[in-house]
Amino acid sequence: MKKTAPATSLRSPGSGGFTLMETVIAIGVLAVLLTGFIAVFTPAAQGIRRSISSQQADRLTSTLTLELVTLRSGQPPATAATGFEKAFTWLKEGNTAANAIFVYQYRGDVSLPLRADGTPQPNAAITGQPGEDYIVQSMARRFGEIEDGKDMLEEDLKAVEGSVFFVKPTQLIYQGNQMVLGTPGTISFPEGAVQTPATTAAEYEDAVIAFSAEFHSPPTKSAAYLKGASFVTRFDDNSKKPVFTRNLAVRR
Repeated sequence: MKKTAPATSLRSPGSGGFTLMETVIAIGVLAVLLTGFIAVFTPAAQGIRRSISSQQADRLTSTLTLELVTLRSGQPPATAATGFEKAFTWLKEGNTAANAIFVYQYRGDVSLPLRADGTPQPNAAITGQPGEDYIVQSMARRFGEIEDGKDMLEEDLKAVEGSVFFVKPTQLIYQGNQMVLGTPGTISFPEGAVQTPATTAAEYEDAVIAFSAEFHSPPTKSAAYLKGASFVTRFDDNSKKPVFTRNLAVRR
C-alpha cells in the first residue's frame, strides 16, 4: 500500500517568525491599547498646553498693567495725553478682535538703535548669546502701531519667545457692596444705582479703573491668523475658557 505524506503545517516546530493569525491578533491588541492611550492622555496633553506657572502669569499681568499706562510713539490713540487716557481707551476697546491687546515676549536686538517708541528692534534670527547680543523684552501691543511703514506688533511676532496671549478686559464695578463685572466694551462710573458710561477719560472722575483681564492663548503666533477672520471668530465665540484671569487696576 502506498503511504501518503503527512500534511505540512503552517509553521514547523523549529522555525522562527509568526503566523498570519498571530500577527493579526497582535495588531488588533495594539490598536485597542493605542485607542485607550489616546482617549486618556489627549485631554491631559491639552491641559498641559493650557497650563501656566504663577511666575509667568505674574510677568504677563505686570507687562499688561505697565504698558497700559505707558505712552509710546506711534501707539493709538494718538490723542492720548496721559497714560491714563491710553489705558481708558485700550480697556474700553479691548473687547473687540480688531483692537485686541496682545501680551508676549520677543528677542530684542541690542546691536541696533531703539525704535521711536523706546523698544528694541526685534531679532528675527536667533543668533548670538542672550543678554549679550539680544535681550528678551516683555511687551503688550495692538495691531496698528506703525513705524517706517511696518506694523511693530507684526514685526515683533517674527521674534517671539514662548507663547502669545490676547487679553479680554472687562471693567469691575460696585454692585451690592461688591465688585462685579460691568458691561464689556464700556467704562462706566463704578458707583451709583445706574451705571453711566463715560465717553472719554476726562469724563471719568474716579482715580482708578478696576478691571478683570482674561488671558487667552491663540492656536498660532502667525500675524496672518491674528489679523484674519478665523481669529475674529475665536475671539468672539470660542474664547470662553481663558488660560487664567486676574483682577487688576490702573491709576491716574
